[in-house]
Amino acid sequence: MKITIRQIFTELKKDLSLTLLAGEEGLENQIIESDLHRPGLALAGFVELFTYHRIQVLGNTEIRYLASMALEQKQKCLEKIFEFNVPCFILTHNNKAPERLLELCKENEIPLFVTPLSTTNFMNLISEHLNEVFAPVEILHGSLVDVYGVGLLLKGRSGIGKSEVALDLVERGHRLVADDIVTTKKIKRNILIGSATERTKNMMEFRGVGLINLRCIFGVRAVRYQKRIEVIVELKEWDPKANFDRLGLDEKVTTILDVKIPTIELPIFPGKNITVIAEVIAMNHLVKYYGYDPATQYTKEIKEKYLQKGLVETFTKNELASYLRGDVE
Repeated sequence: MKITIRQIFTELKKDLSLTLLAGEEGLENQIIESDLHRPGLALAGFVELFTYHRIQVLGNTEIRYLASMALEQKQKCLEKIFEFNVPCFILTHNNKAPERLLELCKENEIPLFVTPLSTTNFMNLISEHLNEVFAPVEILHGSLVDVYGVGLLLKGRSGIGKSEVALDLVERGHRLVADDIVTTKKIKRNILIGSATERTKNMMEFRGVGLINLRCIFGVRAVRYQKRIEVIVELKEWDPKANFDRLGLDEKVTTILDVKIPTIELPIFPGKNITVIAEVIAMNHLVKYYGYDPATQYTKEIKEKYLQKGLVETFTKNELASYLRGDVE
């Protein structure tokens, strides 16, 4: 993934209050990673570990250090830095650019910007943008819906009914993010953000009906641009021989881009109201988020009652599950 200095300047000029001072010819220089660099050690002459390929940020510390140098020493240090293929320099705090720095940027066609923002504020804002640009991406097959503020990713084999469940959820007041193709980005360490592609945004496809535009039919309330993926609901055909979780104690996860997402395998068959169950899954996730796990609490209460009566010395989830085996539903 690459992005040019021109793209950054165009997209963030207003938000970052950027002004181009020199090096307009180098706006096509490329950034290849999201990290920034403050070249303090490089200005002191130590360039063995100089990460020159990053955006170079010059704050109060760097400018005052340059101002403290003798003219000859300052020129020598700056010329040493320009031996490397630096993409651009950005001055913060509205610092005045040293004359030799301006000259070298013009000679080497390296953009030099200035912003009134503080160094910390500027680096936080541009890092947030670059982290999104360079975020790892994976394309998933499924339908992503915002249900009560929880991002549910409906998965399952083709034709199992993911889109139908998503449409039913929209009719009940929830919001579609993406159908069929979900572009997934890893934002920060453990956050996955799902969105639709530009071509599939607001669109759904149904066999026998064709394409429909949810925004045109239901209005803007029915769609949203992106949503964090918090729970995966795997739709599976009902199999009486399969061992589906009955208590909610066996926590399954799916790993996507090294992020573990709670996963529920939901058996389906004609007449089963998957939409309502999806709503309950979302609400149950919220309940757990606020610190209450009904399955764990229920098991704990049953275990305590059995121990008080002296019926068993230990009590496990398998023993509780044995009471439910006669109920095939």
